[in-house]
Amino acid sequence: MFDHLKPLKPRVAVSAVSSPLEVGADRAPQAARDLAALLEQAGCEVLLLEPIGTADQATASGQQLAAAQVDALALAPVSWFEDYLVLDLLEECPLPLLLWPLPGMETGALCGTQQLTCFLQQLGRPYRGLFGPLEPGSMLDQALVFLRAAALHRRLRRARVGLAGHRVGGMTYTAPHELALKRALGPRVVPLDLPQFLARAAAMSAEEARRLWEQVLQKVGRSIVNEADGLDAMQVYLAAREVISEERLHAITFGCYPHLMGRVCLAGSLLADEGLPMACEGDVNGAVGQLILASLTAQPTQHTDWLEPLPDGTVVFTHCGSGSFCLAERPADITLSPVRLMTQGVCALFPVRPGPVTLLNVIPHAAGYQIALLEGDALSTEMVFPGNPLRVQFPRLTEEILAWIYDQGLGHHWVAGFGHVGTEVRALASLCGPSLRLVQM
Repeated sequence: MFDHLKPLKPRVAVSAVSSPLEVGADRAPQAARDLAALLEQAGCEVLLLEPIGTADQATASGQQLAAAQVDALALAPVSWFEDYLVLDLLEECPLPLLLWPLPGMETGALCGTQQLTCFLQQLGRPYRGLFGPLEPGSMLDQALVFLRAAALHRRLRRARVGLAGHRVGGMTYTAPHELALKRALGPRVVPLDLPQFLARAAAMSAEEARRLWEQVLQKVGRSIVNEADGLDAMQVYLAAREVISEERLHAITFGCYPHLMGRVCLAGSLLADEGLPMACEGDVNGAVGQLILASLTAQPTQHTDWLEPLPDGTVVFTHCGSGSFCLAERPADITLSPVRLMTQGVCALFPVRPGPVTLLNVIPHAAGYQIALLEGDALSTEMVFPGNPLRVQFPRLTEEILAWIYDQGLGHHWVAGFGHVGTEVRALASLCGPSLRLVQM
């Protein structure tokens, strides 16, 4: 299984900061230990640093962090402190910064924190400020949102997205702007030679393909495809796994429409089950959105079209049938079928299960990249479209959402993940800075 369905476990460096002359400075060692314990109990991996009270200690801590591979730095200010203590540390190792000053009327911990955040804001450094005792509750919840976003931000900076073939002609906005994508969100695009990939697939072991095909047939309700197409789909899946491993990919997309329709779809279903997102139609931007949601939800995601608003106020989303089997409401309803329009290959057809969902629309933007965000609730549905229909109820009227989509110039591809993670997406956008635009109602 790939890493993207493992829950994000932020790796956080923890310390306390103070100025030795100030009231409350003696609390620093215990505050650092308390903050470390609180975050560790909440599921973070913690690296405990010595308290920081001098410029030399700040520089030494920053140098220690430079090789520590952490996602963020969490500091507990226990008194007023000189802003350069944190600035000097960040010069050695720039990290997203969580500031949790402790209460105390005479300590000035909150004053010092506000003094620092004034400077950080002017410098464009990512941070989040809290205030209150170090204990479970709303402050810890806010801290964890920020730290999970920081962990995701670091994961995205190192991500590789494979593009096999090209984006579909006539879907211009799905083309990645590779430089802007790297600057705004971090992933690097890895071009994959499609003829070489198909040749590799054809050379995959027929015996292994047959064994896998028989396993897949045991997981579905029925199949109406011929065996030759099933074996070809398994060879494509085997080749995809090899390429993903060799190129160390975190997501992949195929320029499937129209000639590869049905040939790569079942591979997408199986890869999604294993935690590797696959977007349709050469949409690198959509694959990045899937990677974001898969990382935040620890569940497979779905690459979809916005299709039809229904009279009851819900909206149907779907693509041709490359969804993870675990998204099916009932496994017995999964049907392996030739793809619509081209009547070839293998797709997995089923209605998608109900539950809370987050949807993202990721596109290039004049200033860099843009993420549009919606949250709603998936409801049970019938097979209203030969694919993986997902029926979503939004808290706003459909006509209001459509007007918003038109006004903002959003694309038709939406990626869906189970769970409401909009708060984390907003935190990610704040970490990415001005090159990423977040659009929400």
